[in-house]
Amino acid sequence: MLRMILALLLLASPALAQNAIVVPFPPGGASDVIGRTVAEGMARALGTPVVVENTSGAGGTIGANRVAQSRPDGSLLLMGNIGVATAPSLYRNLPFNPQRDLEPIGLISPVPMVLVGRPDLPAANLEELLAWLRRPGAEATIAHSGVGSASHLCALLLRSLTRAPINAVGYRGTAPAMADIFAGRIDLVCDQTSAVAPLVREGRLRGLAIAAETRSPTMPAVQTTAEGGVPALQLAVWHGLYAARGTPAPVIERLSAALRTALADTVTAERFLTFGGTVEPPARVTPAAHRAFLAEEIARWRPIIEANGEFAD
Repeated sequence: MLRMILALLLLASPALAQNAIVVPFPPGGASDVIGRTVAEGMARALGTPVVVENTSGAGGTIGANRVAQSRPDGSLLLMGNIGVATAPSLYRNLPFNPQRDLEPIGLISPVPMVLVGRPDLPAANLEELLAWLRRPGAEATIAHSGVGSASHLCALLLRSLTRAPINAVGYRGTAPAMADIFAGRIDLVCDQTSAVAPLVREGRLRGLAIAAETRSPTMPAVQTTAEGGVPALQLAVWHGLYAARGTPAPVIERLSAALRTALADTVTAERFLTFGGTVEPPARVTPAAHRAFLAEEIARWRPIIEANGEFAD
């Protein structure tokens, strides 16, 4: 009864309906751009301001925990990414449970990862890379920007699927990893299309495969992982919107409807394309679809992370 009363008050009062979206990463990155774009669109749909607050740290878990522990009234939302699904396996002392403490509102935008190599790598695509690594005594190094990062997940998935002799080397961020691959000290790196597309076009990196079902319009010459012989190597940094668990269902539905309206705006789609992202179809921008997807992602990554034995805490 109390939740129903709260829901009616929130739906009836514009002042109470104002929202803030927590982006659990620093300003300027893809998650921040997506968060601000969604906030603008939802503000128009809701008729009330939606502000963005950057609460970064611990791989996004600090911001996520802030929302998980907040009052369940829909006023504080989380712009989460794939880290929401991998955190339960990466952090053995995680202070929240995504499936128990967060209420999914809808999926937003997947940004595919791309496997790239140093410019003088003796392989022009994924198929040639694996053939090169099958030679006696062959091995390669792949950089990642820290345990739990998308580049780290990509390295784990690549090794687990191909059993190729690839050694993962951790860096404190993407910049030093890129510096070493430019210098030829590292063979491979996996990063988002937004980060590597210009470098591939300039010839500073060699595009080997995009971990998606279709080729990227920003790098049409780069094959998909399926074309390279490893169809299960699929990885995108997806994003989703969440509220605290216990937020009344009418409030969740109103926010989800506003999110679908925001994503239907052509300006939103065009802005997402600038960093290689796409807008999810309306059927996936629902609480039920996102809840099911989150469960699938948690189940997908847990055995891969646990088998590797590298944790973030």
